[in-house]
Amino acid sequence: MNTIPTTALALAEIGLPVLPLRAEKRPFGNCRACNDLACGGRPNMAAPGPCVCPWPCHGWAAATTDHHVLASPQWTAAWRRARAIGYHPGGAHVTVVDLDNADAVDWARTNLPPTTTVPTTRGEHWIYRGTMRSVNAVRPGADIKSTMSYARWLGPGTGTLAELPDVVRALAEKKSTPVRPTPRDLTVPAPAGGGECPHRSPAYLERGIAMAEQRITEAASAVHATVYRTFLAVLSAHGRCGCLTEAHIGRLFIAAQAKGESPRHCTDAWSNARTALGM
Repeated sequence: MNTIPTTALALAEIGLPVLPLRAEKRPFGNCRACNDLACGGRPNMAAPGPCVCPWPCHGWAAATTDHHVLASPQWTAAWRRARAIGYHPGGAHVTVVDLDNADAVDWARTNLPPTTTVPTTRGEHWIYRGTMRSVNAVRPGADIKSTMSYARWLGPGTGTLAELPDVVRALAEKKSTPVRPTPRDLTVPAPAGGGECPHRSPAYLERGIAMAEQRITEAASAVHATVYRTFLAVLSAHGRCGCLTEAHIGRLFIAAQAKGESPRHCTDAWSNARTALGM
């Protein structure tokens, strides 16, 4: 008997925003109507959006506590195919320190205050009360999952939930200090029809960049191909209206370099994407 749907509903009732995960423990992909954020995003993302898609689209942003959504025909079908339950830590006002191996767990036991811990396949999740931005690879074998991220539900764990300590926040700050790459200048032709931006609001672009960063950050393999496809999607959606700035491009380059891409690879991938789109 598949107990995943029942467990998901019970978690939602106590305030944990949940979403179904596929066999490889990743969210379901966007539906055809929402590919490349053509819909503009989901209402529970960083900024409001117009998407009312009934499917569990958009990764972490699909997580919800709404019983009517969770029990809808589309979500019920997804729950039947799900192999695990994911949740949005930031939506539950917690931060997960994901420790991926024994060495990382030993480090946490020495350097972090005790809190609720949950065993994982290879290590442990240390969960704290409070939110922060999510950052991968803050130290060997350690990721931080909170806002704009998802974690796998593995049970309630043991221990008392502690407040998010400064040492965890400091890990994210330390990770964000690499030298900012210098992206290539973006010069694109103005769109036909007077050159006005076709997007519904500035939040649409922000959501697109945030989702692109997430797509790169969460790439488990084929990073170079993922970076190129993400650059291609961003340029396809936002490259012809003049909205993209060097700050936006720099964010994408930083996300790619955090996954091991060199500045040259980033520049080449961006240039190749522009060429493919006739820019």
